[in-house]
Amino acid sequence: MRAVADIPHPNMKITLLAWNGKYLLKFERGDFEQTYKISEMDLEGDEEAKALIDDDFLEAVSNRFVDMRDAFVSSLRRHI
Repeated sequence: MRAVADIPHPNMKITLLAWNGKYLLKFERGDFEQTYKISEMDLEGDEEAKALIDDDFLEAVSNRFVDMRDAFVSSLRRHI
């Protein structure tokens, strides 16, 4: 796995990776992470992969982190 770029963002760590014929967009916030895989054949290079990270996508990723945290906290409360 090769790190292609670290993409600056104030609320999460975003890393673009290349591995096994795919680009991986990896988002991390706290203890949670999301990874999106895109075939290298569907894009014309890493700049096009970076362009996928627009405001609407970032908002969806951020909302998903909130949902992930809420689900995990709910599970902890049920079992602890």
